[in-house]
Amino acid sequence: MKLRLSLLLTLFFSTIIIAQSKDEQEARDFFWGENDTYKTVVNVPEKWQNESAVIIYKNENYDFHKFGKKVNYKSSIRKRIKLLDKAAVEEFSEFSYQKRFRVSKGVSLGTRGNNIIGVKVIKPDGSESIIDINKEAVEVDGETKVAIPNLEVGDIIDYYSYSIEPFKSTYAFGFNPVERTLSEEYPIMDYKLFFETENDFFINFKSFNGAPELKKIETDKKNLRRYELTESDIEKHKNERWFFPLVELPCYKFQVFFARSGKFEKRADAFLSDKEEIIKTSVSKEEVLNQYDDIYPYGDLKYEERFLKNKEFASDSEKAIAIYYFMRHHYLTRFIEAYIIKDAGILDYPFGVYGNDATMFNSDNTFLKHYIAILKDNKIKCDLLVGKKRYDGSLDDLLIYKNLNTLIKTQTNPPVYVKPFGPHTTVNTFDPTLEGAEAYLLSPVKRWDYDQIERTAVPVSNYQVNKTNKNIAISLTDDFNGFSVKSVVSYTGHEKEDQQFDRLIFKDYVDEDYQKYETESFIKLLRKSKQEKYRNELNAVIEKLREKQKETFVNSAKTEYNLTNIEDYTYSINETGRYTFEDPLSYTEAFISTGDLIKKAGPNYIIEIGKFIGGQIDILDENKERDENIYMGYPRSYQYSINLTVPEGYTIAGLDKLNKSIDNKTGSFVSSASLDGNTLTIKTSKEYKHNYVSKSDWQLMINFLDEAHQFTNEKILLKKS
Repeated sequence: MKLRLSLLLTLFFSTIIIAQSKDEQEARDFFWGENDTYKTVVNVPEKWQNESAVIIYKNENYDFHKFGKKVNYKSSIRKRIKLLDKAAVEEFSEFSYQKRFRVSKGVSLGTRGNNIIGVKVIKPDGSESIIDINKEAVEVDGETKVAIPNLEVGDIIDYYSYSIEPFKSTYAFGFNPVERTLSEEYPIMDYKLFFETENDFFINFKSFNGAPELKKIETDKKNLRRYELTESDIEKHKNERWFFPLVELPCYKFQVFFARSGKFEKRADAFLSDKEEIIKTSVSKEEVLNQYDDIYPYGDLKYEERFLKNKEFASDSEKAIAIYYFMRHHYLTRFIEAYIIKDAGILDYPFGVYGNDATMFNSDNTFLKHYIAILKDNKIKCDLLVGKKRYDGSLDDLLIYKNLNTLIKTQTNPPVYVKPFGPHTTVNTFDPTLEGAEAYLLSPVKRWDYDQIERTAVPVSNYQVNKTNKNIAISLTDDFNGFSVKSVVSYTGHEKEDQQFDRLIFKDYVDEDYQKYETESFIKLLRKSKQEKYRNELNAVIEKLREKQKETFVNSAKTEYNLTNIEDYTYSINETGRYTFEDPLSYTEAFISTGDLIKKAGPNYIIEIGKFIGGQIDILDENKERDENIYMGYPRSYQYSINLTVPEGYTIAGLDKLNKSIDNKTGSFVSSASLDGNTLTIKTSKEYKHNYVSKSDWQLMINFLDEAHQFTNEKILLKKS
């Protein structure tokens, strides 16, 4: 279906198709057997006759059981959908899925987990045909695809996925949490969510935003527990830009945790109820505090002590920052070359060159304990900042431990915020979806134990810091058939981290760290007799990465400026921006484009100058009305300066259309154009001032977004003098 099964089965793993078996028959009987009360339901309400499709029935099931050391987890989903137009027929005409998955918990029992797929089509005359999945499946580029033949408007497609995951386990663990809205892109006539568990399985479950409550179903077995949630007449919800569904739509969240005994319950990375038969629906701040009682200072600090020896710092804040970046290098970036060499197959185990010095953190908690330990060693106290991302709802709705994000806040002036590092992570950087959210501040009052908790708010960055800046110099080619373009681009704040992963390869920053911390590269740690061989092999890897990078950047430039042809592309890094949140990632790129954005008009030329600010959001008429509030990742701004060299013997007309100004409380778009000698300078500024905008102010956002989009359609005339 060009509906990929990943859309349908986000929580149900990858799939394996097996021959007719007991499990397959069990799955078919479960959904399509004698107890199927929906097998004759074919009509949809009159009010939904103009929809693309209507879900007659949606059913999700979760089954958790244990047999000695064996745990058996079954999860399944079924949808019965009536197709009402050609778009729906096209959408459901093909399934795509991966074929195999390994169990995600415990120890495999020797057989892999099975996810059994069933699909049948019901024609308007009532005739049914079951698709032979094994026969119709085709492997394409690592995926398995199944075409659903002869689908027509008015057909019903009824399909399921039935996953069985057996494994052994003697320890405690949490199954993957599920957080889902009731509504989706098609309306739903009837919906049922069903649970079955027994002793040693703890359930955290809560409905939000008006969703029905989970109800207990009485059973005749003491240890068997069943629950269901049902709803009908669920209106569709189309996917909106800048929207957090879990914040506003009816939804549910749950996680099941397995713990065989009280000692495992105490060690659980979860908020558990006092008894398995009690479903946990809320978490108190005291429970949060208790969950962090094992965050104590711990670690071998000799490397940090060696780094700090004989160094002086202006403040404890400066020292805390220096320690963080040293740790980022010592426990991560100095090993990146070894990871690259292993992945490239140059050496099977390159980490041996580090001897006993190859220490890497294996969890966020390891980092937290180690960093707190070195702060304690230097008499720098710190707090823990613990919060949920904004898209997951308010702090009052906390239910799942995995949804908590933890940062360290030093008790210095100014405070320093740090989080577990990646290769480009900087201090005082928050996940943007945490910014502005309520959080808990855990503080040590007695020694280093975190024994005090209070509410606070995560600071919010501003649009001046989260900035993209582009200075673009343009000149026409000699034949007036294209342009020579040179851009100096910089990103700061939240705008740069994704760009750092895209624009930098390991060579661009690993050498920078080697020089800063006076450490030896991987090659220099080898015996001299081997250095040349492995240096050449590593350089070959670098060259391939550069070639791939260039191909990606050429395509990116084509997309950004709406070009079809780019030649003579060059690219270089100016700054990596890896040591403060505000420092820019900066690079220069240059290329020649021919045949685009310029058109001859008699003796004159029309230039689509507006395209040089890149693609802008086009708010379609159908989206001009909005019922939801606007949630964005972070405030941000985009600054462009375009300098066009006007050829000798020509003048410019049409500059008045390039002067625009819309500025309101939600954001702005301002542009100006001026001519100085033979240089036309165009400046544009676009700002998103907040990470949240009320739906009542949506029209204000549309005003500046439409102005920016209109600018991309503006042209100037290059007139022959």
